[in-house]
Amino acid sequence: MPAGGSEQYIISRLGNERHAINIRDIDEIIKLQHITAVPNSRPFIRGVINLRGRIVPVISMCRRIGIPDTPIHAQSRIIVVRYQQEAIGIIVDAVEKVTSFEEIEPPLDDNETMGSEYMEGIGQVADGMISILNIQRLLGEGGNNMGGGAR
Repeated sequence: MPAGGSEQYIISRLGNERHAINIRDIDEIIKLQHITAVPNSRPFIRGVINLRGRIVPVISMCRRIGIPDTPIHAQSRIIVVRYQQEAIGIIVDAVEKVTSFEEIEPPLDDNETMGSEYMEGIGQVADGMISILNIQRLLGEGGNNMGGGAR
């Protein structure tokens, strides 16, 4: 599956893993701020933030793809993406850089790989392979009932 080299991706880190999100899906990247818990919400929802007057649900990427949460630290960020006309925040450990991939290989068709159902493909950079996330799939299963919304 060729990427066409012109697509740009933000590479983020979760623990020891790196993931890429197409820059077209990203509204902004912000420093972590106070997250208000939402009672009785889905397990992957950390809560909501007030982003310039908009209430934005925030999810734990770790919980969403089925790995243990990593500790919050100074480099933690919230990547605000657009999903069905709403802003959704995704917590990551760090944002590394913007890149493009010469080619994107199809994801492993492997039910044993955590989060593989949310992958668009795999891109290669000088120091390894990067999982490219499909935001629509990541937020789609249950994402339409995130327990809040950007209004």
